[in-house]
Amino acid sequence: MIATDKVQQLAKQLREAISTRTACPPLRDVIGVEDLKTAYAIQELNNNLLIEKGARVVGRKIGLTSKAVQKQLGVDQPDYGALLNTMEILNGDTISVSELMQPKAEAEIAFVLKSDLTEPNLTMAELISAIDYAVASIEIVGSRIENWNIKITDTVADNASASHFVIGHRPVKLENIDLVNCAMVMTKNGEKVSEGKGAACLGSPLNATLWLAKTMAALGTPLRAGELILSGALGPMAAVAAGDVFVAEFEGLGSVSVGFC
Repeated sequence: MIATDKVQQLAKQLREAISTRTACPPLRDVIGVEDLKTAYAIQELNNNLLIEKGARVVGRKIGLTSKAVQKQLGVDQPDYGALLNTMEILNGDTISVSELMQPKAEAEIAFVLKSDLTEPNLTMAELISAIDYAVASIEIVGSRIENWNIKITDTVADNASASHFVIGHRPVKLENIDLVNCAMVMTKNGEKVSEGKGAACLGSPLNATLWLAKTMAALGTPLRAGELILSGALGPMAAVAAGDVFVAEFEGLGSVSVGFC
């Protein structure tokens, strides 16, 4: 891990990118592509500053759940970022693209927990028992790095390229949905731009969520009851522009939508 002053400098570089709406060069030019500890330290520093200003952590997002994307970035594991209450967009609402940076949309299955997950050796059965319900979601990802020119340490430092999220209004118990074979279709202005199924997310969205729960417990920051988990994209992400309306339909979960102005 690099020196603390360098962590602070790179964290500030990301904050300035946000405040000026001007993307910055890749952070890997300084920290390399293997120093995940430093990348997560940068992420934590910036999130803590937002929390000090009144934001609340309401969950976590999992990224890099596609084997193809992992291969593209040269990694063999997912990553995670924090979800803050300030990132939520209401289902069917709109957001100005002026608030976003290089936005793209992707459709995911989200989970809400009913129990804390404090065991680093958590089993799948324990995870399933701890999930209250599944719900449809669209994540708006964004990058503070120029032209989405990212490798693993760039996106980790940048809060796993998180921007905003919207969830559907049809909570479904796990026994009422086939998470592996659940089909998803996402449209932009009525035209299909993404499709997939639950198996595209590390074989199942539950596999990705189990990885996250064990990782967070081992770090001493376990997932808590009531938190929202965005488990990872079921299909390719699509670029966003002003005037676009996205609708994601999930088999067994209904739909979720968001517009941009």
